[in-house]
Amino acid sequence: MVRLENIGKRYGTDAEILRDVSLTLDDGGFYFLTGVSGAGKTTLLKIIYLGEPPTRGSITLFDTKVSSDRAAHTALRRRIGIVFQDFRLVEHLTVRDNVALPLRIAGAPEREIRENIPELLSWMGLEDKLDVHPASLSGGEQQRVAIARAIVRRPDLLIADEPTGNVDDAIAMLLVRFFERINKLGTTVLIATHDIAFARQFAHRRFHLDRGVLSVPDEEPATE
Repeated sequence: MVRLENIGKRYGTDAEILRDVSLTLDDGGFYFLTGVSGAGKTTLLKIIYLGEPPTRGSITLFDTKVSSDRAAHTALRRRIGIVFQDFRLVEHLTVRDNVALPLRIAGAPEREIRENIPELLSWMGLEDKLDVHPASLSGGEQQRVAIARAIVRRPDLLIADEPTGNVDDAIAMLLVRFFERINKLGTTVLIATHDIAFARQFAHRRFHLDRGVLSVPDEEPATE
């Protein structure tokens, strides 16, 4: 699904943010990426979803070695869903239209949108929020809308940057359960979080970033 080899990243002449990062995500896996704020998690996620290039090293996505061909990047990105840390919902659109946005950009017929969006939002527990605007939602509800928008095209890979960072523990647990349900449908999931104790509650493999260096901690028993 994803293979990074000896990835390095620097901006200008500054010190490297990422140093010799190598990792593999298997098809259908569920992973956490932990590290304190500033460790390089968001930069690493951007490199994985082709939001920006590495300074050095190689990337393979879906058995395709990534080149500098932007057209090829677009095709690969279509197979990736992204949940951004700041949600990035469009304030003047309703919940229904925010979630439908990727489908409309892809040229999906309106009938497909009318049939699929209510079902997806019901699955996310938002069946009564279809026609409201993001400003009327709680933080946890906004996060679920962002997740619904990321998965509406059934991506092969779902990447979430600190999806539990701005919600309470109960909502954070609920969100991970949603990600687990998505994973059981066949989507590979990678969640970045600064909360190591929270990630350790789940029996999923964890990568850890410390000052740009990636490690794989020893196997940890789930504590839930």
